Amino acid sequence: MAEEGQAAGEAPDLRGMNRAELEAFARGEGQPAYRGRQLLRWIQGRAVADFDAMTDLPAAWRASLKSRLPLAPAEVVRRQVDPEDGTVKLLLRLRDGELVETVRMRYRYGYSACISTQVGCNVGCRFCASTLGGKRRDLTAGEMAEQALAVQRELLPHGERLSRLVLMGMGEPLENYAETLRFLRLAHEPEGMAISYRRMTLSTSGLAPAIERLAEEGLPVTLAVSLHAPNDELRRRLVPMDNRYPLARLMEAARTYAARTGRRLTFEYVMIDRVNDEPEQARELATLLRGLPGHVNLIPLNESGRGLRSSPPGRIEAFRQVLERSGVEVTVRRSLGRRIDAACGQLRRREAEAPERSPAPLPG
Repeated sequence: MAEEGQAAGEAPDLRGMNRAELEAFARGEGQPAYRGRQLLRWIQGRAVADFDAMTDLPAAWRASLKSRLPLAPAEVVRRQVDPEDGTVKLLLRLRDGELVETVRMRYRYGYSACISTQVGCNVGCRFCASTLGGKRRDLTAGEMAEQALAVQRELLPHGERLSRLVLMGMGEPLENYAETLRFLRLAHEPEGMAISYRRMTLSTSGLAPAIERLAEEGLPVTLAVSLHAPNDELRRRLVPMDNRYPLARLMEAARTYAARTGRRLTFEYVMIDRVNDEPEQARELATLLRGLPGHVNLIPLNESGRGLRSSPPGRIEAFRQVLERSGVEVTVRRSLGRRIDAACGQLRRREAEAPERSPAPLPG
């Protein structure tokens, strides 16, 4: 049987298979089930992409797997490092030639990877480079896992590991619902990446029915709702895809998620100069969120060349104070990677617009 998300006749993508599936795969290969668990530990737990290195597997089986199944890591087309905060952005080429971005960020609690769930994006946010050109296709769970594994391969030699995942890269995770959920479960596998669900954050532009569906899955992941506007009129201009779900409907779904999961919500709000950063808009936002468990994360716009500017620090601070005085918990996100095209889609777009450039050499 073909793995979910895999076309009939295609070689199975072992990177996207969980423990039970790998055990079944091993049995189908004439091996005992525990060989599947060994594969999981090598591929997901140790981020190994070479069958020859899987030394506790039978040599003949390793050679057979190597001749039949693709496991080579995605090509790192570009690697940029912000010299100020150490943020690393990787531009990865997938097997079909499509490009995706993933970002490694370091915080006091450890390392986090920002994962893309689609090639491109259909949401159409007016301030985001990912939407330029629309969505090309969904990513599979294996392709999402490969992004996290690309980060792990850089960390493991230094005795470090990923401790958190954020699905805030290119794409709308809940539009690619089945593969996104498959990836979250895979990343949680104890013999794999072993990342707690409570250390995973899924960001959505507001697909209300999918939020309610997610609430029933039993996965206590943090939900980050991208608001960016306190009213429907402005939100229609900034986030045009989700016009079919007005804010009242979205807030209903958010309440359902909080009630069913017991998890606090994050409301993301990109601060755009003279667009959504007026004190009156802060008061309107506070009214919208009244009674919801969670906090607002104010995000200085990472300018992507789309003609919008980030709110200056003084206006962000004034907006924050209005929210706090209204009883809303609020933080201002520390901007990471400003010097390396770290906003979603920027590096992919830059590469696509300059195909004649050769890949930058990787540091030693």
